[in-house]
Amino acid sequence: MIEIGLTGGIGSGKSTVAMMLADRGAVVLDSDAVVRELQAPGTAVFGAIVAQWGERVVADDGSLNRGELASIVFDDPAELKLLNAIVHPAHAIEMERRRSAYEGTDTILVFDIPLLVEVGRGGFDGVIVVDLDPEQAVLRLVADRGLDEADARRRMANQASREERLEKADFVLNNGGTEADLSAEVGRCWEWIGSLGDR
Repeated sequence: MIEIGLTGGIGSGKSTVAMMLADRGAVVLDSDAVVRELQAPGTAVFGAIVAQWGERVVADDGSLNRGELASIVFDDPAELKLLNAIVHPAHAIEMERRRSAYEGTDTILVFDIPLLVEVGRGGFDGVIVVDLDPEQAVLRLVADRGLDEADARRRMANQASREERLEKADFVLNNGGTEADLSAEVGRCWEWIGSLGDR
């Protein structure tokens, strides 16, 4: 089994790269998707979040109101620490449970972790950083996700810097060009991942 960490700043195209790696045969463990599953109504994590912040974080349909929760924790380190204490232990257990299913196989397992640099997760055979000029990322967030520029910049400021991510990279995947350029970069990356199995 080859274990790869995949990360990149908001707007970098990391999710697109993850899909392209999956198309080539990788198994992708999406950290954010696992968190969403853990926060679904009826789960222990959902119950603990509602117990901590009350009905204001419950949407009309009974699901977690992510926007409201984000507004509580985004600029408040103490509140974010409380949320992380609820989510992180359950998340670590679930990610390990999914990882262990591939133990002893020749699977290429890609851990899609937006905050890989921030949380300091290690133990990978290699770390891929999807890199994009921050100004280009802002333009994409505004055009593709409909964020206003100030919000996009605020979100980026709350993440690791481009330099901090690149420092952790074993492979830098440039996403500053066209879709065809990205496909070529992913092909180059896939060859690099394959070479890790020869070590």
